[in-house]
Amino acid sequence: MKKIFVVGGMGAGKSCATQALVSQGLPFIDLDKVGHDVLRWPVVKEELSEEFGADIMGPDGEVDRKALAAKAFVSASETRKLNRITMPRIEEAYSDRVDELEAEGVPAVVVEYSVFKNREMSLAYSADVVLAVLAPMETRIERAVASGFDEQDVRRRIARQITDADRIQSSDVVFNNDDTKEELANQVISWWSQYKADNL
Repeated sequence: MKKIFVVGGMGAGKSCATQALVSQGLPFIDLDKVGHDVLRWPVVKEELSEEFGADIMGPDGEVDRKALAAKAFVSASETRKLNRITMPRIEEAYSDRVDELEAEGVPAVVVEYSVFKNREMSLAYSADVVLAVLAPMETRIERAVASGFDEQDVRRRIARQITDADRIQSSDVVFNNDDTKEELANQVISWWSQYKADNL
């Protein structure tokens, strides 16, 4: 089964590229959603509470993601503490889903990966193809703010992500999303048609 990873910075258009591939019949794993699901595991909740304090838990007994983020993203060392707890569980949940799809005989899967840093030290080591979606910085900020994010929060998040130059270096295919969503979707579908003809 081919694993097609879609990467890109906040507001670049990863989800649009992913949805274009899903529209062609490919199943989809969103690693952000896997990460959110993992926060509901009892062992993860317990370890996070011990590491970051009981006040990261909401009144419903679930992790308050905003409260966790306020503590976990203040420094690189705190972020590493979060990753040590969550990343092995995210990898486990991701691997289980990949195994299920392979057992079903699915020829390819799309994986949206927002915290991608490189291919070697991440879940993308198993990728057959890495697609990078790029867009100008101010365009990305405008899109993220339009979708409901605070501008300063967006700028902080982008500052913690790798650069587009890093993404280009780690990717097999690059899409520049500086036009409409429809244009990006058309480019991605055109690429997929050719890739499918050559590889599946």
